[in-house]
Amino acid sequence: MDAGEYLETAVRDVLTATDASVDDQVGYAALLLAVTGALDEADRLAGQWLARTERPVSALAAGPVRARAWAMLFAARGGRPDWAEGLPPLDLDAEERAHTATLRRPVSDLDGVLPPGPVAELVKHVAPARPDRVRAALADGDLARWASLAGERPDVATLAATRALAPALVAGADPLGLRDRAEACAGALVAALHERYPPDLGTWPELVAEILRLRGGVAAPPPASDAAIRSAELRLGTELPDDHREFLRTCDGLPADVVFPRLLGTADLRAEDGVVVLAEPAVLLLSASHVVEVDPVLGTTVHPSFRAALVKHATLLAQAG
Repeated sequence: MDAGEYLETAVRDVLTATDASVDDQVGYAALLLAVTGALDEADRLAGQWLARTERPVSALAAGPVRARAWAMLFAARGGRPDWAEGLPPLDLDAEERAHTATLRRPVSDLDGVLPPGPVAELVKHVAPARPDRVRAALADGDLARWASLAGERPDVATLAATRALAPALVAGADPLGLRDRAEACAGALVAALHERYPPDLGTWPELVAEILRLRGGVAAPPPASDAAIRSAELRLGTELPDDHREFLRTCDGLPADVVFPRLLGTADLRAEDGVVVLAEPAVLLLSASHVVEVDPVLGTTVHPSFRAALVKHATLLAQAG
């Protein structure tokens, strides 16, 4: 499969298609990641989908084959991840028997040619039949042959549902050779989910509490007093925007983390050449009521407000989780 073309289509669907199509794309992508051995990335994508949509987790395992696929993978890895707790348990022996029969079922070149009805049923019984080469490769345990026949959208559910192959997949067999693209694939789809279903972060206390939760539950600094805020403004020679004042009234600065610098409290705010430095290192600046974020890799971003910068920060933290 063309990994770049697949990912472009998947991201576009997550951003613009119906909710049912989003669920289908994420369910497929999570299985695709899992059969590459990228179980952490599969869990991250499925967990983020669950957190963002709050839809029943069964939507990621729609249909008997996907449900069977996840059951076989969970058994091979020795347990279920947290996101999958809502999936019903299956009888693996019964599922294996049903799946083996499916893999060995012959197909006809006339399948699907005629509309459903008595004539199609008659033809089904009298037309020449042959093994399905893709399914036969799975029945034979030949991952290389399966990958060569799988096409542009490989049926990863039928692959993962093959009980004898699930342990090799969990161990990283990676028949499609996509392991190096797994992290980027999961990251792009998680970002698309956050854009499609942005979180409602509510009031300033709720936003700060969510940031601290995503940071691992660290404690917030105490709030700044109105006197401390006014003293800082006098020292800076400018008034702070209303939303920055509300931030300081909620917590007087924030410590650094993996995706954001230390946000300065009232005692440490400083002005340089008419620009107020809001962070240490000085990558977040207040200029003409706009907050400018300077990133050496991504370039410069102008946020319409201080709150907008923190909402972006919270979104990045959530995507990384």
